[in-house]
Amino acid sequence: MYRIEVSPQDVAASRFAISPLNETMHAMWVLSGRMQAGAHASWAQTARPRFARLLSGSPGARALVALFRQGAYNADFIAPPPPGVNVAFAEEIAAMRATPLERARAEIAMSLDGRPPPPAEIRQVLEDDDVVALLADGLERTWTELVAPQWPRFHAILERDVIQRAGRLATYGWAAALGDLGPRVRWRPEAARIEVAASGDRDERHRLGGRGLLFLPSLFVRKVIAYLDEAWPYALVYPARGVAAAQPRAGGARALAGLVGRSRARILAELETPATTTQLAPASAGARDGRRPPDRAGARPGGRRARVGRQVLYRRTPLGDALVAGRLDP
Repeated sequence: MYRIEVSPQDVAASRFAISPLNETMHAMWVLSGRMQAGAHASWAQTARPRFARLLSGSPGARALVALFRQGAYNADFIAPPPPGVNVAFAEEIAAMRATPLERARAEIAMSLDGRPPPPAEIRQVLEDDDVVALLADGLERTWTELVAPQWPRFHAILERDVIQRAGRLATYGWAAALGDLGPRVRWRPEAARIEVAASGDRDERHRLGGRGLLFLPSLFVRKVIAYLDEAWPYALVYPARGVAAAQPRAGGARALAGLVGRSRARILAELETPATTTQLAPASAGARDGRRPPDRAGARPGGRRARVGRQVLYRRTPLGDALVAGRLDP
């Protein structure tokens, strides 16, 4: 169990953020078969041949895949929590490349502890003086070739999760915002702490010291991951809501498009979780009526609006849910 003590200063300093670097690492876990694809099965099936070609030409990418351990320690420097809330991939990978060699080697040793020795080729990469650069190159190629083309859609889903939870945090407090991060996470208001279940018999206490906590939604992870190394910002990575909207529905989407039009069908599919007009822009990109706001281009038929703070969120009605699911009775 990780017990994270939270002071009033920590509450004020805590933020929700999006990390393209973390999502790139998690995408590698999925594409390598080390983590289940889940809602991303269609995307993974399409991307895996390209990922296989990438691996064949990138020793760093192969080493990254070999290092990953599900449910155990993974070297934090590979994809550390971002230094801010809205950080670009280029800034994150630059920070990763600046990792001191001594720290990288120490974290790699921790990740390999208790495991069989890696193959000679992987060991050669991990023992190289340029190991940080080699691993960063593997991440950067994966981002450029596989994740970046999907990022507008991925980012919209992550962003709407952040807006929802941040609004709940501001309006209702930590219990409401953190209550459904996952079954491994509990907020103990009487003790002013967050408890995160850990593997094995681990029992650790951590104080944030006024630095606050970063909450990072992920399209790929299926349970909460804790970053609690003092060298990096403390963070919890959790499964984002609305992940199923990351992949278009094939047969059902075609039928719905025939009924209401392609743009409206895309928008209704993306409204699995509430979203603003800006977040819905990737859904309507490329359609002739994509520049019209969603209240005229598809969110109103089968949808409704609600104001949360300064944001106007569009959400599906039960009729919209039935249309998307193909459950509308004659």
